[in-house]
Amino acid sequence: MTERGAVFSSRWGMMLAMLGMAIGTGNIWRFPRVAASNGGGAFLVAWVVFLLLWSVPLILVEFAMGKNTRRGPIGAFVKVAGPRFAWMGAWVAFTATAIMCYYSVVMGWTVRYLWGSLTRAVPMDSPEAANAFWSAYVGSGAAVATHAVAMTLGALVVARGVMGIERAARVLIPSLLVLVVVLAIRAVTLPGASAGLEFLFSPDWSDLLTARIWLEALTQNAWDTGAGWGLIVAYSVYLRRREDTTLNAFLLGFGNNAVSLLAGIMVLCTVFAIMPDSAGQIVGAGNEGLTFVWVPQLFGQMPAGRFFMVLFFLALVFAAWSSLIAMIELASRVLRDAGVERTRAIMVVGALGFLVGLPSALSTDMFRNQDWVWGVGLMLCGFFFAFAVLRFGVDRFRTAMVNTEGCDLVIGRWWNVAIRLVAVQAVVLMGWWLWQAVDPSDLAATFTPFSTFNVGSVLVQWIVAITAFLLLNRWLVKISGAASAPPQGSA
Repeated sequence: MTERGAVFSSRWGMMLAMLGMAIGTGNIWRFPRVAASNGGGAFLVAWVVFLLLWSVPLILVEFAMGKNTRRGPIGAFVKVAGPRFAWMGAWVAFTATAIMCYYSVVMGWTVRYLWGSLTRAVPMDSPEAANAFWSAYVGSGAAVATHAVAMTLGALVVARGVMGIERAARVLIPSLLVLVVVLAIRAVTLPGASAGLEFLFSPDWSDLLTARIWLEALTQNAWDTGAGWGLIVAYSVYLRRREDTTLNAFLLGFGNNAVSLLAGIMVLCTVFAIMPDSAGQIVGAGNEGLTFVWVPQLFGQMPAGRFFMVLFFLALVFAAWSSLIAMIELASRVLRDAGVERTRAIMVVGALGFLVGLPSALSTDMFRNQDWVWGVGLMLCGFFFAFAVLRFGVDRFRTAMVNTEGCDLVIGRWWNVAIRLVAVQAVVLMGWWLWQAVDPSDLAATFTPFSTFNVGSVLVQWIVAITAFLLLNRWLVKISGAASAPPQGSA
């Protein structure tokens, strides 16, 4: 249950915490790479469209479910979709928690590179030397140690309750925004940076006829806004009763994507200004290659480059930390709904998160496998949220749970259509991503369990988890803390 009197102290504090949840490393390292690989300006058009068709509708659902039920995902699904669907809420919570385990590893990487930037250990003059530094660190005992540091830092903030989360957000998010703005300004003032701006903001409209552009834009929205992860549900438990969730949903979606856009400007302007001939190689190097191998080389050729590299990795640490805090809060919320005392719940989550994340810390293949399996799993989470609304009644949900007391911005019937489209988008997106992992020439390899990137790895892990949750559904209802009464907004 919610701790007595535990609410965000102000709208400003709440929005900073929500932005901290949404803004993560995906905004800074994935968005620039995906935008550059998918037509730049054309990608931006599709990306904005899906902000309105995927992210904002789902953010509204999560805000409403958390605020009206005052429960984590399992209890929220019990109250909205009905007791038979507690397993769906468990899937949402489990997927975000699985991501938490390896996301702590990512934060550990950013901590190591921030320290390496400060101590001048990170090579800045040779891609080969930078790659050697990365290879010697990743998968080593040092990566395990930074994973432990990251999980500890996240747990310490959550242990201080909603006020601890809010206080951390009041420091981390304004600092992150300042760092990203400073880095973006520095990037656009470099000689030749205009080529990066032109690439990012000059769409080739014919690219929009390509299905892949739209599917990649939808995927980016699914992965970087936090919509459908269950994290917003967990934070919405702490909303004040008269909080205007509708306006907050739009502010969260557009605020998150604004940071992504600034990151795109920062990275692409720097690439086109400093290494224009290597732009394709840099953006095609993958998230880790772009961030931990090529970014130091870019800053190495920039005046005062080491100083700006420190700012870059400091921004990454803040982005990763604020998102990890939300994931730990979600996992511990499930335990607290079951009656576990807060401190003990956080200790359990922290310990299990560290242990389950160890394989990802020790092996990049395992890290990529888990990122693949549960990244696609987030799309199923989005489908489940849409299903819960459909079962509750779309118009009834909108009028009774979204347009509630304190709502200054009333949502119209367009949302009824949008949330139905979310269900369709989720199915299409899951099918597309799984199809990408099919190798027609070697179907046996396609369905081999626990391969880094294939269909079998997804299906085996999903089936095991979903089967367990279905078998435990009655127990999940019992421990969710959700009473048989309807959500408060529908009374």
